[in-house]
Amino acid sequence: MKNCKRNILITGGAGFIGSHVVRLFVTRYPEYHIINLDKLTYAGNLANLKDIESALNYTFVKADICDFELLEELMKKYKIDGIIHLAAESHVDRSIKDPFTFAKTNVMGTLSLLQAARSYWEALPEKYEGKMFYHISTDEVYGALELNIPEGDSETNKCGGGPFGDRFFKETNSYNPHSPYSASKASSDHFVRSFHDTYGMPTIVTNCSNNYGPCQFPEKLIPLFINNIILRKPLPVYGKGENVRDWLYVVDHAKAIDIIFHKGKIAETYNIGGSNEWKNIDLIKVLIKVTDKLLGRTECEDLDLITYVTDRAGHDLRYAIDSTKLKTELGWEPSLQFEEGIEKTVRWYLDNQEWLDHVISGDYQKYYEQMYQGR
Repeated sequence: MKNCKRNILITGGAGFIGSHVVRLFVTRYPEYHIINLDKLTYAGNLANLKDIESALNYTFVKADICDFELLEELMKKYKIDGIIHLAAESHVDRSIKDPFTFAKTNVMGTLSLLQAARSYWEALPEKYEGKMFYHISTDEVYGALELNIPEGDSETNKCGGGPFGDRFFKETNSYNPHSPYSASKASSDHFVRSFHDTYGMPTIVTNCSNNYGPCQFPEKLIPLFINNIILRKPLPVYGKGENVRDWLYVVDHAKAIDIIFHKGKIAETYNIGGSNEWKNIDLIKVLIKVTDKLLGRTECEDLDLITYVTDRAGHDLRYAIDSTKLKTELGWEPSLQFEEGIEKTVRWYLDNQEWLDHVISGDYQKYYEQMYQGR
């Protein structure tokens, strides 16, 4: 694409959050050339981007962020001046079983991308002027917060926003990761910041709370449980289901990334949260209520699907993000309340059963493996 205003590389752009970011940038900025780099592992699905795959300002590249030489070639070929880095292994249960893969992708992959960007940008006459390396991370790097549930908690907190605790994750919090996943993301965050401090690379890091919405791989809680409710399969709840998470609609996260990429201050960290704290068990009850209603079933008739299983190793009790800095400095606010976002999400999965079936069966991978065979 010639005479484009910017050439932006988005890694992990076929994944859940990445596909929403790619779509937003391709449609909102026709003067930009968006290069979507994705390895197309199990969580990457180009069907997420069918609506924009023919856009003139969009290019897909199947590649691994650990392939340093290929990254160097791509930086030069497309004259990349901005990177939005989302590619990562992100499922905690998988990290517990296979920490090596998480270290390789999340740490060494990020380092390969940083070094490729540095090599290309430092060789340019203008060097780092007008460049940006934006790294998307997680709130899990901060560790866990205390959980303060008052008496009568089931009614007080079931609608979210209850007094689960007085402390929130701020940008100034020390890192204290408790899982191989969060440890790998913490390490990658440190590498990104070190490239600013050591080499002067323009970097930004954001740490975000749990996302939900369309196109999320159904190993994650919300799409997994929606599908299980549809099929009337058990809903496995870790421990007593009292772990608390802050939930953010994925489109709102994509909009925050857009604002931060264009207006954020170099070398700053921004926390992105939904201000929607929910206990897992109460979230699951809402999912059952909404899904049953939309399926025409009796309200909450599938509550008996809930089953309690042994708690996850190292399961953090509570995450909660303070987004004050992002709101006051850059004017971002989440657009959806949780109940509205959950209903939109459930409707999407019900209306896109074919997408869900293909993901669960693995058919989507076979299709794209054939398409990119030998490339």
